[in-house]
Amino acid sequence: MDMTGEERIAAPREAVWKALNDTAVLKACIPGCESLERISDTELEATVGVKLGPVKARFNGKVELSNLNPPLSYTITGEGKGGIAGFAKGGADVTLTEEGGETVLTYTVNADVGGKIAQLGSRLISSSAKKLATQFFENLNQAAAGT
Repeated sequence: MDMTGEERIAAPREAVWKALNDTAVLKACIPGCESLERISDTELEATVGVKLGPVKARFNGKVELSNLNPPLSYTITGEGKGGIAGFAKGGADVTLTEEGGETVLTYTVNADVGGKIAQLGSRLISSSAKKLATQFFENLNQAAAGT
């Protein structure tokens, strides 16, 4: 599954970059995030509970940040295992551009799922992923803008 998008965030680029790299902010922004801990400057461990159609799963996994170009861009990759539900892995290239006091966040995501989740069908997975992304960006927008 591939997904691209652009989000306009009502905050300066530095504030958005800071929010994207703050584990407490990310934990609050990621739908279903139960824990998020920094292991190193570029590695995080996470536990996230999600519901995709009839399947409810808890994923435990690692996230790695690479191609760091603060405060302009980075690549985030990760893989999570959800037990009997299956697995999810993927990555995203994220770019921040400042426009008149706001920040335009552009992303390109590629993801792959397997196991029971993959049996749900690409249409359900895609719509669920878009819904989760929308929730994440709404939360990030509020956090970066300080509201």
